[in-house]
Amino acid sequence: MRGSLNLMLGAAACMALAPYVAGAPSAWAGPAYNADNVVDIFLKDKAAAADYKAKVKTRGICIGTAAECPTPQAPAQAHFDLLVSFDFDSDKLTQAAKDNLDQFAKALQDPRLKGEKFEIDGHTDATGAEDYNLGLSERRANAVVAYLAAKGIDASSLIAKGFGKSKPRVADPYSPENRRVETHLIE
Repeated sequence: MRGSLNLMLGAAACMALAPYVAGAPSAWAGPAYNADNVVDIFLKDKAAAADYKAKVKTRGICIGTAAECPTPQAPAQAHFDLLVSFDFDSDKLTQAAKDNLDQFAKALQDPRLKGEKFEIDGHTDATGAEDYNLGLSERRANAVVAYLAAKGIDASSLIAKGFGKSKPRVADPYSPENRRVETHLIE
């Protein structure tokens, strides 16, 4: 009896937590992130870049080995995955993509990000010819820029680039994870 109760409670807990598990399909419709999360990511990126620039501007002479005279390392640039989905072999935004882009547009209208420039990078998996994938990734990046511009974002602050299959996220070149649109701040 007690074992059955524990099993039922465990199953109920798993079902309740399923929507929160990374990669689990959501039990309700809505964007995958909110504007405040996006702003926080890019503000941290800006702060890290500013800190690096301040360290690089400092001049000094160090006599010793490389270990004794460290040079500041450039911070890794934040690449924010916009979670923009498209139908197979299409550059038309899905409703889920529009919901996510609405949050991204709201973030870009935040006063702390006003005036910043962003690169919108389209990527594909390795299915199909290289030239075709490059064109598809460019069309997808341009679709994102056009949607954001329609939401009031200054299109001159958004640079669309397509990379086709040249920058996979995961080792399997055919993985759906490689089909994505990312963005990052342009310095």
